[in-house]
Amino acid sequence: MSDRRVLQIQQISGHPGPVPGRNTQRSDQVAKLIDTTTCIGCKACEVACVEWNDMPFQPTTFDNTYQTMPSTSWNYWNLIKFNEVQRDDGTLAWLMRKDQCMHCADPGCLRACPADGAIVQYANGIVDFQQENCIGCQFCVSGCPFNIPKFNQATKKVYKCTLCSDRVGQGLEPACIKSCPTGCLHFGTKEDMKMLAETRSKQLQANGFKNAGVYDPESVGGTHVMYVLHDATNPEAYGGLPSNPTIPLSYTVWKNLFKPVGLFMSMLGLVGVVLHYVTQGPKRSHPQPPIKQVLGGNGHEAPVLRDKTDIPQYRKEI
Repeated sequence: MSDRRVLQIQQISGHPGPVPGRNTQRSDQVAKLIDTTTCIGCKACEVACVEWNDMPFQPTTFDNTYQTMPSTSWNYWNLIKFNEVQRDDGTLAWLMRKDQCMHCADPGCLRACPADGAIVQYANGIVDFQQENCIGCQFCVSGCPFNIPKFNQATKKVYKCTLCSDRVGQGLEPACIKSCPTGCLHFGTKEDMKMLAETRSKQLQANGFKNAGVYDPESVGGTHVMYVLHDATNPEAYGGLPSNPTIPLSYTVWKNLFKPVGLFMSMLGLVGVVLHYVTQGPKRSHPQPPIKQVLGGNGHEAPVLRDKTDIPQYRKEI
């Protein structure tokens, strides 16, 4: 978690009103650049992430690859994916990619989340989870086009990479950037990282990688984690990186259509209740009619029969 006194909040999940302090300070958009062409798969970034975030121990899983485990988990936010791809000439390419949260400019997890304050997006572009506000509905898991948020069955909370928002809030770079030995990872403003990525892509194109390019998908408004790829036309080869990530239509329709309509209908219902109270008044209970006492033949009052069940014979038949 980050220092909220330093990072200004831009969006809040499930928040009905305006965001406090929004646009009161200028903040540069930050980004992480991952150059897959210089990654050697040393996994130093994995260790740094676990150490800095004080993750509990998790046994690794051997899946006939050099990957630490098949996918990220609630206590393993950063994973180097190893992929063997056959080229057109029959040779093999060993592609390595650092898999983590992409920190989308238009985050699907935040759109889908109904809990107020469970997910926040800061003005610098970082998307952060606040577990104390999480209700464990897992809508964010389904709303993410990159399959990043992971659910913890024990705590009933969802976790993901925070881009070390606590470090960034204090002017430091993320822990994984600090640990990279080859210069594969870079961190700075989005504008500077985009410029650096374009320069690197041109270098690769000049050296025989004609399809080299930058992965920064516009379908989610761009991301604050970008890649330089040998072949930007086939991002799926890098461990299932989607070529056109999109937020599920169901969440877009729910938030932009059904939710406002539902709130409007609720307001109409409240107005109807008030109008009924004003025009008809409150509902009052009517008193029961008085019960007449009947004198018996001996001059004494006969018992009053309220219904047929007071008759002994009728009670026996029942």
